[in-house]
Amino acid sequence: MIAASTLDTLRVDIVGSFLRPPELKEAFRRHAAGELDDAAFRAAQDAAIRALVAQQEAHGLPLAGDGEFRRRNFNQSFALVAGMEPWNARLDGSHTRVQEGVEAAGLKRDVGNEFRTPVSGPLRLIRNMPLEEYRFVAGITAKSATVTLLSVDRISMRYAYEESPHVYPTTEAFAQAVAGIEQEMVRQLGAAGCRYVHIDAPSYTAYVDEESLGRMRARGEDPQRNLARSIAADNAVVQALPNATFGIHLCRGNAAGMWHRRGSYDAIAEQLFTTLAHDRYLLEYDDERSGGFEPLRFVPPGKVVVLGLISTKRPRIESVDELRRRIDEAAQYIPLEQLALSPQCGFASALAGNPLSEDEQWHKIDVMLRTAELVWG
Repeated sequence: MIAASTLDTLRVDIVGSFLRPPELKEAFRRHAAGELDDAAFRAAQDAAIRALVAQQEAHGLPLAGDGEFRRRNFNQSFALVAGMEPWNARLDGSHTRVQEGVEAAGLKRDVGNEFRTPVSGPLRLIRNMPLEEYRFVAGITAKSATVTLLSVDRISMRYAYEESPHVYPTTEAFAQAVAGIEQEMVRQLGAAGCRYVHIDAPSYTAYVDEESLGRMRARGEDPQRNLARSIAADNAVVQALPNATFGIHLCRGNAAGMWHRRGSYDAIAEQLFTTLAHDRYLLEYDDERSGGFEPLRFVPPGKVVVLGLISTKRPRIESVDELRRRIDEAAQYIPLEQLALSPQCGFASALAGNPLSEDEQWHKIDVMLRTAELVWG
């Protein structure tokens, strides 16, 4: 297993999901329709994950993950929590909408995923899904296995506090409860041997997107207070497992290749980069919606910025030369030894996946690895 200190400085990274193969998608469909029992469904997932891990090893990736092959949607790391039943019902509806609308993918904007839900009661961990995912992968590879959790910020932003004040009257109280559940989850992961945890935090880009900021203000919320609350809560999760490496991923939407938000990191860079406790910042930088590299000047020594320069939204294969040029541009604002390279997001944030083929997905991975070898050796 790779030592934690090495994990901190890995020159490549993978954000969450890989494209689900057709047979796995069919297993999900048949299981939902009652045509496949739980045991057979689990066996189909196991087989797909074994094949994926073998591919990751064959391509030379330094890490191994399950590609989120047990999830219908990237949000599901927090699904098996009592009190979150309304959230799960909305997630199922969102999943169906994305799958039905996959033909509208590409660079089209996804404007329909701003839902907020109440809770049905106090939060309580029923099952630690990421722990189960980690244990399976760790048992079939000698690589360091990774796992992805949803950020407290993402979950908190979806809490309709006005609809369940008898449970958690404020978003602050709800965020503390969510952080407590995630602390329990990461402690269990640490006890099982996990040393690298990805935190998926797409909602932080709401603080640079004018439409999202407008919705907060219309509800009478102070975006700055929301941001400070979320940073504190996400930091509390990191502090629960001090000997592990944590990476936090920021993006602007990815379902079926669509996007959701726009805006550069400038407005939040100094506060975010200097106060988040995570070791690695995995930042979306695959098109003009992300802005320039200037905000990286606020990243303190000892942190690594993983540049998401490789698009998972479209099939065009980036060249080694263009990736090297962009890395050189970023190195004008932050030392090269504090940089790494990755795809900008997962290849399949939802079951339907993004509009590219598995061959194109792996070609992008190979280009990433070649580029990293040439840049960092």
